Amino acid sequence: QVQLVESGGGSVQTGGSLKLSCKVSGYTDSSKYCLAWFRQAPEKKREGIAGLYSRGGEPYYDVSVKGRFTISQNNAKDTLYLQMNSLQPEDTAMYYCAAHLLPCMLGGTWGNYKYWGQGVQVTVSS
Repeated sequence: QVQLVESGGGSVQTGGSLKLSCKVSGYTDSSKYCLAWFRQAPEKKREGIAGLYSRGGEPYYDVSVKGRFTISQNNAKDTLYLQMNSLQPEDTAMYYCAAHLLPCMLGGTWGNYKYWGQGVQVTVSS
């Protein structure tokens, strides 16, 4: 059973930065997963914003965060990160990390990721 635990949320002013972390455990094979960050703002649908294949390759970014956010994982493949720069009030949301065993999708409809963290709140004030 894959478990995901996020940390690093908080409050920041417009233009500020935050780095989210997601500790991943319980992999059967750490090279065979999609890892992604989703977010959900109040009264809005959950949206996928960034993802990568744990085996490596080009990350995917939604247009809303491309150029401002960076997704990465550590060499041990047990921690996923989301570096968020130039934060805006519209980035305010609960942020979730998620994982799914291959085959899986980055972007588009994203499919139905099986494993989810509990979420962390990010609040950006103007």
